[in-house]
Amino acid sequence: MPFFSNHWGLYTDYYELTMAQGYFFSGKKDDTSTFNYFFRTNPFQGGFTVFAGLQDFLKMLSGFSFSDSDIEYLKEQGFKSEFLKYLKNFSFTGNIFSMPEGEIAFPNEPVLQSEGNIIECQLIESLLLNILNFESLIATKAFRIKMVAGDRIFADFGLRRAQGLGALHGSRAAVIGGASSTSNVMAGKIFDIPVSGTQAHSWVQSFDSEIEAFRAYAKIHPENTVLLVDTYDTLKSGIPNAIQVAKEMEEEGHQLKAVRLDSGDLAYLSKRARKMLDEAGLEYVNIIASNQLNEHVVKSLLKDQEAPIDAFGIGTELITGKDDAALDGVYKLVGINGQPKMKLSENIEKVTLPCKKQVYRCFDNDGTFYRDAILLADENLKEAEFIYHPIYPERKTKIGSLQKEPLLQLVVKKGNIISEQKKADEIHQYLVKRAALLPEEHKRFISPHIYKVGISEKLMETRNTLAKQLK
Repeated sequence: MPFFSNHWGLYTDYYELTMAQGYFFSGKKDDTSTFNYFFRTNPFQGGFTVFAGLQDFLKMLSGFSFSDSDIEYLKEQGFKSEFLKYLKNFSFTGNIFSMPEGEIAFPNEPVLQSEGNIIECQLIESLLLNILNFESLIATKAFRIKMVAGDRIFADFGLRRAQGLGALHGSRAAVIGGASSTSNVMAGKIFDIPVSGTQAHSWVQSFDSEIEAFRAYAKIHPENTVLLVDTYDTLKSGIPNAIQVAKEMEEEGHQLKAVRLDSGDLAYLSKRARKMLDEAGLEYVNIIASNQLNEHVVKSLLKDQEAPIDAFGIGTELITGKDDAALDGVYKLVGINGQPKMKLSENIEKVTLPCKKQVYRCFDNDGTFYRDAILLADENLKEAEFIYHPIYPERKTKIGSLQKEPLLQLVVKKGNIISEQKKADEIHQYLVKRAALLPEEHKRFISPHIYKVGISEKLMETRNTLAKQLK
């Protein structure tokens, strides 16, 4: 991650450091701990979440250290010299188990589990939440768009509307979710993802006439000419001028690639534009649409209005994860020195599950996702005949005979990344394969079916016993 720093230790909340210093001086610095990362609700009122950001988090984790200037800064903030000596040589040395990036995940199940001394596992919390929550949010949004776009491609156009440098990770997450490319050139270089873009209205306005602007662009970019046709009047000026330039390009042995609509009634304009292009013998010219698009608008354009749009440029609502500002992922202590830990709350949905765990995906007889089962990490899977609703234990499901697979895999061993590094589009292909196994009722936008996640009897008993002791 060359765009900011080689040392990521300060990329944390202040209270992580105050707690770390507290652990250090209270004799707890060598205590072993286990933390779970999970989220409580799916974004966009949807039925699932796309897990993303793991690879970026691990890269930044490998550089989670403190430079000399970082140590000096912390000294100025009042941290003690003995603790700062500890931080000067700090690096993460623990283990991390995680679901694969691109996996379909559901609320209240561990998506990632860290193991190590209490200080190192505490210090990485803010970095972990920052990266995983944001990228999972954007990847989920992008995949929702991809589900309705189908074979039609869409590009990430969100850089100018993104939250600062979040645009970089957001562009990568968009490609994981299904975007074919990004307008963000730096993200393209850093993450090796395709970049794309054409022209803005300022290009057209900078010339004395629209057709002069079109001709100049076509001359400079003959192999990739996309003309923005709504600067003045889409149907009376933009499309006719694009047709004229397309004919001139044919005489030079080139073809106009596409026209782009960026305002107005996109369904109406695309239908009229398609008719005009076809009548001119330009059936090969594609129509690209942009302007405040999201999964609901794309669905309406393609499914309800049958708009002849071939591709989309999607910016603001994709890169900001509108209408959800954040994924509510949390990172909670579940064990220390081999002893289970849990958080109690007046809000029952905020009560956490203790202990190291493993998550198993259970498959229906047709091979589709059926249930997710949360078990104790050392529990014998064959003995887990039933899983129980975490809040309403009278609701249970028999899973004994079902095919199962463990989802949490070791990705960091003793501080070293051991997982395979993949490109964003490779992660997207994994997502596509997994999503194909998710029943359709969980994918609908309106009132999706709730995917069931249950806990084993042993985990339930451990939780209930610990809760009674704490109360």
